[in-house]
Amino acid sequence: MNIQTKSSNGITLVPIESRLLSERKVFLEGEIKEDGAMEFIRKLMCLAQEDAEAPVSILINSPGGQINSGLLIYDVIQSCQVPLKMYCLGKAYSMAAVIFASGRQGSRYLFPNSELMLHEPLLGNGIAGNSSSIQMVSESLLEARDKMNRILEKHTGKSGEEVGRAVKGGRYFQAEEAIRFGLADHMAGFSDLMAGA
Repeated sequence: MNIQTKSSNGITLVPIESRLLSERKVFLEGEIKEDGAMEFIRKLMCLAQEDAEAPVSILINSPGGQINSGLLIYDVIQSCQVPLKMYCLGKAYSMAAVIFASGRQGSRYLFPNSELMLHEPLLGNGIAGNSSSIQMVSESLLEARDKMNRILEKHTGKSGEEVGRAVKGGRYFQAEEAIRFGLADHMAGFSDLMAGA
């Protein structure tokens, strides 16, 4: 989708994503996969080179996705010197919830009807093989679960037991519950988003 912008050269059509990127708003939407993770990082790199001190708003609406791709985004967010503000618009499930929760304390906003969901890592479709290979997959899943739980402990301030109980059966958090659990800091509205809260 394009929007019209006025300049000294007249009216120009600009892709809406480019316009929002120029306002330092980066979207993380849809399933988290390798290509999307790399695109997210490229945008963040450009904005960091442009101005290392001006805040960037990260707008999340995602069902989650690949653990490795999500951890790549997580690592970049944790080591990024640019001030980042996280917004959950609609939903942040699974890996997306971990990424959202990993924002700096005080800078994690969600809309009143947004929802977060945590669960243990899932077994992929079509897993087959001998007992040794299945055991390796199982051990890998347990390692991933422990890593995710440690990340959530760090960013929520909850104990390992509390995080373990929350992810074991899969738990949905409404906005107020997410704030109480330490996954988010504030509720926000559209005007807060536009103003940069």
